[in-house]
Amino acid sequence: MPQSVLGPAPKPSTPRERARARTVADIIRLGREHLALHGAAALSLRAVARDLGVVSSAVYRYVENREELLTLLLIDAYNELGDDVDAALGAVPEGDFGWRFMALGLAVRDWALREPARYALLFGSPVPGYQAPAERTTGPGTRVIYALMAILDGAYRAGRLTADGGHAAVVPPPLAMDLAKIRTELGLTVPDGLLASGALVWTSLFGAISFEVFGQYGADTFAARDELFAHHLAVLAGVAGLRAVRAEGAFD
Repeated sequence: MPQSVLGPAPKPSTPRERARARTVADIIRLGREHLALHGAAALSLRAVARDLGVVSSAVYRYVENREELLTLLLIDAYNELGDDVDAALGAVPEGDFGWRFMALGLAVRDWALREPARYALLFGSPVPGYQAPAERTTGPGTRVIYALMAILDGAYRAGRLTADGGHAAVVPPPLAMDLAKIRTELGLTVPDGLLASGALVWTSLFGAISFEVFGQYGADTFAARDELFAHHLAVLAGVAGLRAVRAEGAFD
């Protein structure tokens, strides 16, 4: 699998660079707070400057405009989510593919419930007038899907993934062309049927989390939210072609 993000940025080497890095970190921290209080659409760099204790013209030396602040917040959130997923996977043996899948899903949900405003920035409605720069956000933004595909590809290479993901749906030629590009780009060996199932698992995982974060279930529909999500993960593991994973014990 290719690296989904570049290596860590070099540490600031001069006092001036370190001071700048601290100021940018403070701006991002305050941006997070404003995002949680007011939402992305109402994010204001002037308000952040006020809380930082400087005039707005001073903060523009560090962050060019509101769009740049949104980009920094996106990258920050994507990387924190990716770090949480990496930490969760690091606690599970590499060959335990079913539980690695469960760990990934649980880590994403835990982060989303802990950081609903930042999750909404990543996976909610687009911010009016803002277009994320792909050259800066694609790497951080693909860390979780790369991790998911690494689990499925590893299971397939180890002979632990059922040949068709448990489904017999035919992959039409136009879709097969898309899947071939993905397989080449990510260095995968997973065949078309399993790769298409992986795409369904990916979107279903985030769909289930979004329903919970954005209150789409309603207040009284499900009281056993942990158990519901664990059951979702067990079903999705089967869709992916992973051998049976028990939902029981996922939250022990």
